[in-house]
Amino acid sequence: MFNKLITIAVLTFATIGSANAAINQTKGNFEDKFRQLDESLPTPNVYRNAAGEPGHEYWQQQVDYKIKAKLDEEKRRIEASQVITYHNNSPDTLKYLWMQLDQNVFRNDSMSAMTTDFGGSSNRGPASSSASNSEPAKLSLGALRRQQFTSDNVLGYDIQSVKDTNGKTLKHTIVGTNMRIDLPTHLKPGKKVEFSIDYAFNIVEEDAVSARSGYEHFPDDERKGGNGGNDIFLLAQWFPRLHAYTDYEAWTNKEFLGRGEFTLEFGNYDLELTVPADHIVSSTGALQNPKDVLTSTQRKRLKEAEKAARTVFVVTEEEALENEKEGTDKFKTWKFRAENVRDVAWASSRKFMWDARGHQQGGNDQPLVMAMSFYPKEGGDLWKKYSTEAVIQTLEVYSRFSFDYPYPVAQSVNGPVGGMEYPMITFNGPRTELQDDGSRTYSQAEKRFLVGVVIHEVGHIYFPMIVNSDERQWTWMDEGLNSFLDGVAGREWDPTIPWGVEPRDIVSYMKSSNQVPIMTQSDSVLRLGPNAYTKPAAALNILRETILGRELFDFAFKEYAQRWKYKRPTPSDFFRTMEEASGVDLDWFWRGWFYSTDHVDISLDKISKLRMDTKDPDIDFNRLRQEELDKPMSFTDERNSAEGKKLWVERFPDITDFYDENDRFTVTNKERNKYKKFLKDLKPWEKTAFERAVKEDKNYYVLEFSNKGGLVMPIILELTFADGSMENQYIPAEIWRRTPEAVNKMIITDKDKELVSVTVDPRWETADVDISNNHYPRQIIPSRIEAYKKKKSTQKVSRDIMQDIKTELKEDSDIEEDEKDNDE
Repeated sequence: MFNKLITIAVLTFATIGSANAAINQTKGNFEDKFRQLDESLPTPNVYRNAAGEPGHEYWQQQVDYKIKAKLDEEKRRIEASQVITYHNNSPDTLKYLWMQLDQNVFRNDSMSAMTTDFGGSSNRGPASSSASNSEPAKLSLGALRRQQFTSDNVLGYDIQSVKDTNGKTLKHTIVGTNMRIDLPTHLKPGKKVEFSIDYAFNIVEEDAVSARSGYEHFPDDERKGGNGGNDIFLLAQWFPRLHAYTDYEAWTNKEFLGRGEFTLEFGNYDLELTVPADHIVSSTGALQNPKDVLTSTQRKRLKEAEKAARTVFVVTEEEALENEKEGTDKFKTWKFRAENVRDVAWASSRKFMWDARGHQQGGNDQPLVMAMSFYPKEGGDLWKKYSTEAVIQTLEVYSRFSFDYPYPVAQSVNGPVGGMEYPMITFNGPRTELQDDGSRTYSQAEKRFLVGVVIHEVGHIYFPMIVNSDERQWTWMDEGLNSFLDGVAGREWDPTIPWGVEPRDIVSYMKSSNQVPIMTQSDSVLRLGPNAYTKPAAALNILRETILGRELFDFAFKEYAQRWKYKRPTPSDFFRTMEEASGVDLDWFWRGWFYSTDHVDISLDKISKLRMDTKDPDIDFNRLRQEELDKPMSFTDERNSAEGKKLWVERFPDITDFYDENDRFTVTNKERNKYKKFLKDLKPWEKTAFERAVKEDKNYYVLEFSNKGGLVMPIILELTFADGSMENQYIPAEIWRRTPEAVNKMIITDKDKELVSVTVDPRWETADVDISNNHYPRQIIPSRIEAYKKKKSTQKVSRDIMQDIKTELKEDSDIEEDEKDNDE
């Protein structure tokens, strides 16, 4: 009982004490920007180790395809069959397989179609004469065209059969853009299963639906018999493909909503593509039957191109123009073989001219790579000059950062798709403009677009077609890494082209409120371009040029590429490899740039100049007196003196005393004795250090910084001195490790080295969003202003029907002439 009463008393006292303490307690706001990222990353295991490399039991599946497809040009339809061999290399027994049916995304009942958000702005309520809601909502003609096309055509797969090797139908269930195939016998580890699928689908018009593939129609092409022009067909994400089965997610069978692409399994492909006999075909893989589909002249030219110094035309422009006019009801079958690829795509048209040049990269894996381009007359000199050259330049630069290009061909094809990549083949959109005199010209923007898009898309053959990341989950792992590298390659092509990967290119996005972390699943990203492309590319550019330096970064990045060649990395593998191979702790960098929406805004708020006290009162007191005299005189004292006013003690000297002769800076022997004792009490090394500091009389500057953006970064300083000289200093990001909101830094200079100004991040290399607080003293920031004439309000437009009814109706030719005059 006694013990219990004591306990109650203690608890009561503690409770009262805690309550009283809580009254004065302040909330802590410390945030550890340098907390180790391993706490958030997946735990290393036998499949992916702590160094960021494949573990000793790493595995991935293999899927081989034998595909026979026929292009019905008139119906714009694919009829195909394929035999699939699935190798289960996982430690798991599989009861079913999941396939992806990309073409189903175009169905009107797809999840993509049903969840498309209407972005039309303005009024959606009832019509009204009030200015606030008199404007209608907006619906683009492009959106109308897409809606009409998808309504007028039967889209998506027509799955005709799914059978095993004995011809027995396999139970299968279609779930949107996915299809589950139930296996009659469970597929054990180390075993394989073979089955076949017959299918067909109508090809979408790319211009109408804005897809990654489809056909483009050219109604003005001259054709014998006048049968309506020609088409270019780009076939991608066109055949039912196995979803990846992984160690980190199992089946990657998320519904395809149209944005994020897929991670796929590597395998071997045999393709038989039957197309109209006058078509030229470009495809993933090496052509297996050139004698069946190419003329002897074309084969000879292709051979010459292997060692040519410049591009060689396999199909010339003149030949392509003549081919455009022909037509045929005959077919040819092009056969291709592709080994160790994760996908295949192809293009077919009678419009294509074809040029090629061999890239002699040496090495043992693939010493010769045929760089080739396929394009219609609309590509013109723009494509003749730059496409294949840009392909080869990309191979040179990317191989330097990763590994030798491992495939026999690298192709660039012009068609309706602006830019898209697949193993060994890319689709690229820029073209020339046909002028009234029959010539074709191109703008500087189109030239830059072509060079940039070819570099970017061919670069994708490395990332993610070989380093096989999962874009459905982490779009930045291929788009961001590739945008960084295409910036490196692009600036080696022409540094005057704005490649969009500099830190300054991401500033406006980083300070906006309309953003999500880079580590956001692709379908949930608000603004894909800056989030998945520009921001991670700029981050890696900063990591290479500012934080690690080129030597450490390039070594670590190449290590990552070679570790994960033909394998499936995750973000943790990239983060861990870059740290392990560089030897630098980068957890703060990944946290800030990839896991947060903080931005960089380091403000230099104040600079104090300090001077070492000598402790000698005869020196220090005199300095203090001088500091007092150096202060500005008050207006009152100055004006009193100007008016000739005399002080009281000047008028009556007899009332002066000791303090009128001695001020508060007068030195006494008491201070001198104290100084002597101070020196005597110093240890020899202390006295040596102190006396040297006094003798050198250096300048001690304290710079006060605040982190207004939240993202910790190195502090890069440009110091300007009174003698006109300048000096750069680099302060690592770790200075923020204990006080991430504000830090002070002391800079010591020689006595004759007076600091006059400091600039933070003078070359804009950290993506600091506000440069106005980067200068001390503050500077006037140059900008622009534009005069404008105020426009009349268009909310209420008064129609003068009495006058307008007098207007004559114009002929179409007159309208075209007016438009021409307006353009000029």
